[in-house]
Amino acid sequence: MNTKFLLGSSALVMGAAGVTATFLPQELLAALHLPAAGVPVLLIQLHAALLLAFGIANWMAKGSLMGGIYNRPLALGNLIHFAIGAITLCKFAASSRPPFIVVAAAIYVAFAIGFGLVVFSSPSQVPAES
Repeated sequence: MNTKFLLGSSALVMGAAGVTATFLPQELLAALHLPAAGVPVLLIQLHAALLLAFGIANWMAKGSLMGGIYNRPLALGNLIHFAIGAITLCKFAASSRPPFIVVAAAIYVAFAIGFGLVVFSSPSQVPAES
């Protein structure tokens, strides 16, 4: 598994989603036909902060060894986030099927599989000695 690509691409996806949710929470809620005021806006922006933080952590770790015991907390955090997110999005997409939710579900499933492979396999690269 190419962890540099996995971490970099997940960082970009989470960063883009985080920036979008930070600055357009009302529009996202309107697209989901939900009330665009009060607590839902707060929850969207808190989730955006989480996505941005996770994205930056992934971007900073993309050049380091990952897999097995290496960077296990980051790999497990990503696996849990993407696995639970994939299950939730797939359940929601099955009931209502807005196109962007189906796309988000597919992205989350792909990242959940990728991070699952990283968590449960040995690292594929050995750091160079300096």
